[in-house]
Amino acid sequence: MRIDRRTFVAGSVAIASTPAFAAAAPALVSKRPAPADRRFTSRAVEREIVRIQKRIADPKLAWMFGNCYPNTLDTTVRMGMADGQPDAFVITGDIPCLWLRDSSAQLKPYLHLVKEDARLAELFRGLIARQARSILLDPYANAFMEDPGATTNLPWALKDETAMKPGVAERKWEVDSLCYPIRLANQYWRATGDTRPFDATWREAARTTLRTFREQQRKQGDGPYSFRRSAPQPTETLLWGHGHPVKPVGLIASGFRPSDDACLYPFLIPSNLFAATALRELAQLAQAVGDVALAGDAAALADEVAAALRQHGTMRLPDGREVWAYEVDGYGNRLFMDDANVPSLSGLAYLGCVTPDDRLWRTTEAAAWSEANPWFFRGRAGEGIGGPHVGPGQIWPMSLIVRALSTSDAATIRACLRTIRDSDAGTGFIHETFDRDDPAKFTRDWFAWANGLFGELIVTLARTQPAILQETFR
Repeated sequence: MRIDRRTFVAGSVAIASTPAFAAAAPALVSKRPAPADRRFTSRAVEREIVRIQKRIADPKLAWMFGNCYPNTLDTTVRMGMADGQPDAFVITGDIPCLWLRDSSAQLKPYLHLVKEDARLAELFRGLIARQARSILLDPYANAFMEDPGATTNLPWALKDETAMKPGVAERKWEVDSLCYPIRLANQYWRATGDTRPFDATWREAARTTLRTFREQQRKQGDGPYSFRRSAPQPTETLLWGHGHPVKPVGLIASGFRPSDDACLYPFLIPSNLFAATALRELAQLAQAVGDVALAGDAAALADEVAAALRQHGTMRLPDGREVWAYEVDGYGNRLFMDDANVPSLSGLAYLGCVTPDDRLWRTTEAAAWSEANPWFFRGRAGEGIGGPHVGPGQIWPMSLIVRALSTSDAATIRACLRTIRDSDAGTGFIHETFDRDDPAKFTRDWFAWANGLFGELIVTLARTQPAILQETFR
């Protein structure tokens, strides 16, 4: 039988929902690996854990923070050297490969500590360098092997009909995969002022990103990328290898969503909004390192995508509300839904693509958190957004975390925290999804991005809404 990522994930549901596992009561002892078994240790992060836990009154939330915040460092980092420079390979968790998106997001919660810890800064530089080399290897790939000469060991990708290269783990073209490394580089530079990572290799990777984005505007045809996979779910493959047709309007076509599910209409609006934002960040960074031409090219493409978004990126719901569409094709066809994976419509403020008080976004986010979104679910265990990747009735804690990070409303934050706390099935970690009626049924007990995102939320609240963390949640 062919195995794909969903089959792999389904196995984790079966394990997690066994009666013995579901009945286990949480013992509030650390779930971290023993110090000698941790992959990477940062003194600044260890101090931050102690500092923040003292500010959390709810015992279980404090326990979960202590487990989750360092999870990327504890379990997913492989440090080495390449060409005399730091090299960091950061796996996504239970899948031992580096996703450009996930690895960038996994380090973000430690960004504010990077000036306090030279070794932590070295980790950031190592990942920036690894991502640049990965993009040069194949800008259309979403995931990579630790050994750049190895063939994929992901069982669901072994027979994909696409131009697989050594070092590539999976080759699903996703616009956000090239946005996240730009965001990571820009944030590191702004936090430190350090321009050492942005050498000739990094600048060539940035130019490759621009070229790939322009190819996928599809002004001269479909471009060089195609992908097909034999799988039970249509979201695992692209129609005729290129996906549904688009009319070139200046937007960038994406084969797949950040969930790794195929787009219905290839102009994925949240990813295009993220691309416009990231391209402006690239222009700022390129200017700072003296590459005027790269800065100009990035700014020009950002302006073009932003103009196309204004013209083609919105739609009206049946009740007349104007919202951002989720996907469009340039011919006038539009889809409204939202998926928990970021970039999402509900995550646009978190990503800095809009301001939290933007009227269009607030209307869009409210619709995404309602029955207007077919992937919004409400049940005995809580409410939240899911997506096609795992299926109906499955809530992604990521959606709750991003919602709490995108609002200043204390009641909303409390409700999100309560559901997050109570949906861990006693494991002390954040999962990919949980069943809307039974949190003991969940997927992925080792998902570092979600763990880190929860840690980021708690650190953010300690700074912006400390009184909320002084409450206990019934």
